[in-house]
Amino acid sequence: MKRIALIGCTGSIGRQTADIVRRYPDRFCFSSLACGSAGEELSALCREFHPRTALCAKGEFTPPVGTKRLAVGEEAALFADCDVALIAAGGFAGLRYTLLAAEAGVRIALANKESLVCGGELVLRAVRAHGAELVPVDSEHSAIFQCLSFRRDASFARLVLTASGGPFLHASAEELEHMTAADALRHPTWKMGAKITVDSATLLNKGYEVIEANRLYDAPFDCIEAVVHPESIVHSLVYFSDGAALAQLGYPDMRVPIQLALTFPERLPCEPPLDLARLGTLTFLPLPAEKFPCFSLAVEAGKAGGTLPTVLNAAAEVAVYAFLEGRITFPAIAHTIQDALAAFPREEADSFDHLAETDARARACAHSLIYGKSAS
Repeated sequence: MKRIALIGCTGSIGRQTADIVRRYPDRFCFSSLACGSAGEELSALCREFHPRTALCAKGEFTPPVGTKRLAVGEEAALFADCDVALIAAGGFAGLRYTLLAAEAGVRIALANKESLVCGGELVLRAVRAHGAELVPVDSEHSAIFQCLSFRRDASFARLVLTASGGPFLHASAEELEHMTAADALRHPTWKMGAKITVDSATLLNKGYEVIEANRLYDAPFDCIEAVVHPESIVHSLVYFSDGAALAQLGYPDMRVPIQLALTFPERLPCEPPLDLARLGTLTFLPLPAEKFPCFSLAVEAGKAGGTLPTVLNAAAEVAVYAFLEGRITFPAIAHTIQDALAAFPREEADSFDHLAETDARARACAHSLIYGKSAS
């Protein structure tokens, strides 16, 4: 029985993880559950799965008998009795949980992009220092991990990340000015939370994944590229020195990489199997970076390193939620990120506290850019 500490249990990844545990109750159980503010849903999950500990960071919940309610400040206890820590909390908040899981020396099934984007060096250092194991959950990085025979230190020539292109792939620049949050949330292939769905529409998430590839596989930025693949069947490719390429294919279903991160190198059934004949054609297109500047802003921040990826992410979170609330236009997301990056010098990312301070200042800056003056 594998014991899972699930951080972000009420989000999209968390709910799909619960589906996996329901399907394989003889293989998995939850040792702890944590969420941000959805206390009622957390209470229901605790009644169903009976974890040893549970935490709601910003809300109230009622744990059943046998589940200890943890307070803010006791997060390390979430990882005291687990085999795998699945970090699915959204945003910068996930970084602290990832670091605590690394310090516990357990397998980390990482579904939080910001952990490596903002604090990659801190995370990798903690993983090495405490003998933890880092396994990617993102479909793209799970694909690369599989193509590299489950080794993050394997040799390769080039990594190719695939992007669906999001709902605005064929929209003109003029049309993008008038796109609404409802338009952005109509993703053509994936079912995800609101924030990451907008990040897919801006292609910011693909820029994040380039940074993650650099951190996870020690890949130089000039050896990482992204292409548009609207069908979302090929999740990534790895090229080798002899020109050969390996790819991982599957339907766009996050339960597959989630389950694999929990079980590898073993695989368990996760239907339906891929039917290539029924799919027919697979399409690949150049990534239109000029139309979606968030991609290049992310890659350049990743190359600069230090605290700038944290500035990037903080500004993006503020801007995306402002867009979802109808406060700014779709192109203003990129404008806000660009202006915030210009306002901050690069500093070394030498501690979590330093990154947290940078995150707070960058959020305040982005908030001022949006609400302190007209943003468009």
